[in-house]
Amino acid sequence: MPTFYRPTSRASARALTFVSLVSVAAGALADTSMPPVVVTAARIEQSQADALPHTTVISSDTIRNSQAIDVLTLLRNEAGLQFTQSGGPGQLASFFLRGASPSQTLILIDGVPVRREGFSGSAALEHILPEQIDHIEIVRGNVSAIYGSGAIGGVIQIFTRRGDRTPVIGATVEAGSRGTINVTGDIAGQSDGTRYAVTAARFRTDGFSAMNHTQFPNENPDKNGYDNTSASVSLSQQWAKGHEAGIRLYANEGNFTYDGGGFGAPTDINKGTSKQQSLALFSRDKLSSSWVSNLTLSQTRLSNRNISISAFGYDSRYDSTANLLQWNNEISLTPDWILIAGADLGHEKADVSNDDGFAITRNAPSRSTSSVYAGISGKADAHLLQANVRHDQVDGSGSKTTGYLGYGYALTPALKLIASASTAFNAPTLAQVYDPDNGNAKLKPETSRSVELGAQYALAGTLVRATVFKTRTKDQFGIDPDNCFSGAYPFGCPTFNIAQASNQGVELSASGKLASVDLKTSLTLQEPVDDATKQILIRRARTLASVSAAQAFGALRVGADVQYSGNRNDGSRSLGGYVLANLNARYALSKSVSLFARVDNLFDRDYQTIYGYNQPPRGVFAGLRWQQ
Repeated sequence: MPTFYRPTSRASARALTFVSLVSVAAGALADTSMPPVVVTAARIEQSQADALPHTTVISSDTIRNSQAIDVLTLLRNEAGLQFTQSGGPGQLASFFLRGASPSQTLILIDGVPVRREGFSGSAALEHILPEQIDHIEIVRGNVSAIYGSGAIGGVIQIFTRRGDRTPVIGATVEAGSRGTINVTGDIAGQSDGTRYAVTAARFRTDGFSAMNHTQFPNENPDKNGYDNTSASVSLSQQWAKGHEAGIRLYANEGNFTYDGGGFGAPTDINKGTSKQQSLALFSRDKLSSSWVSNLTLSQTRLSNRNISISAFGYDSRYDSTANLLQWNNEISLTPDWILIAGADLGHEKADVSNDDGFAITRNAPSRSTSSVYAGISGKADAHLLQANVRHDQVDGSGSKTTGYLGYGYALTPALKLIASASTAFNAPTLAQVYDPDNGNAKLKPETSRSVELGAQYALAGTLVRATVFKTRTKDQFGIDPDNCFSGAYPFGCPTFNIAQASNQGVELSASGKLASVDLKTSLTLQEPVDDATKQILIRRARTLASVSAAQAFGALRVGADVQYSGNRNDGSRSLGGYVLANLNARYALSKSVSLFARVDNLFDRDYQTIYGYNQPPRGVFAGLRWQQ
């Protein structure tokens, strides 16, 4: 254990025992499959085993077998990832990757950044349904020099479906607890240079009361339901050899009811709508035998509207539009070395308005952004190198040059040592600065420095990685939940700068086969603290762990997963640790038809990720999938 990290709780001590057990199990993992190809770690195609930043993949098979209802559920078994949500499906959610705040982790959908400029720094993950997703890549650690503002904690890139084989058409129907219904239809294929994929999904649930009425007895005890309609389209044409152009569209609309955050009354009715639309035109052109150019023009629109029918009623709207032109170039210097270089030009606009029944406040700020970047990746004998540099300019937040330097040394063909150092820059969102009720005009951008040391074992389909990391962030964004909806900010939670915060810890992930069992496990031990007060940052757990396993018995596949989160603080209040267990099964009736079922929160654990907000109780769900 490194000298700068010392577990300080019983949970951490138990986790150390877990590390030993995982290490023994990982040593026995064996698989004949090969690690997948990833593109997010260095902006080039490379084997997951060659990626220097800690990168994991959620494959299309994993997504299908998990039967996850949303992206949050999909990501819950990933190392270092922790989520908070103010109730059940569709309620406002945020996440921490390696203890980084929500605005410090960049979410990409097919390479296009997505975050709520008009509301918060985090993306609306709670409204993204898995049916549109082909696979997900998660890159941990400070990669701001590769992707720019918002990538201090890492990058989560969601890849939507695209046609790449014989045409396939399918449909899924699922039903279960709390009046939940999920219906999906999809078609995808490739023919004569044309790729196409279309998916449409409809989800609804009656839900449950978002707030705990023992803690907040005045809140409306009604169920907080949710419905979601989503669609995605991908269409491209290879118009000449090495030249492909196309369009991608992703859209969803979520409608929900919610509780008043502890300030409501039993008769209050609160409802909201969230809409997200992302349209991208792209061209991928092989300009020479060694030069590939990627050009993308995109527009992302996100809107939130919340209406409260109550004694202190309000109507709040947050709308944002981001236009972005991205040009990325891959130049093969030699078979083992690739240079990337590119530029991004963007313009962001937010329209924020609040009507509290007495007055209407509104602001519509906008800003331009630009960046240039370059990087080189390659290997020579046992040495691997990745170096990146980037310069970002954000109106109102200044400019910053950041860098990443990673080095790997292969002790054996399977065992590799890895080290990296990096710097980062993160600009506040327009709402964080200009929101008429909650904005902080004095908010400074965040800057950060990180170092990592690690070891990786990769042989065929077995991949085990252990990383020691340390990050220091100046002017980190933070909120004080004890002062929300009070004093100078009666309608929300303003963001302020923490002089300096840091996180240091150990991270472990392992995947492969143990005998005939598919096994995946992760563990994170960390200390995310405010360096001035020495207090753990709000809602972060020191210890996170997960294990998932699946076994095939002919046409039947049975799986289970378990997640553990340690104690957390939420301002002056404490949130207890919890363990969640889930089961899933799938049975193939034929080549075209399969039945599936799952049990979420198997032991019906009562837990909270935000003080006062309930999380889903036990749920039982079943469905049918047809694919031809």
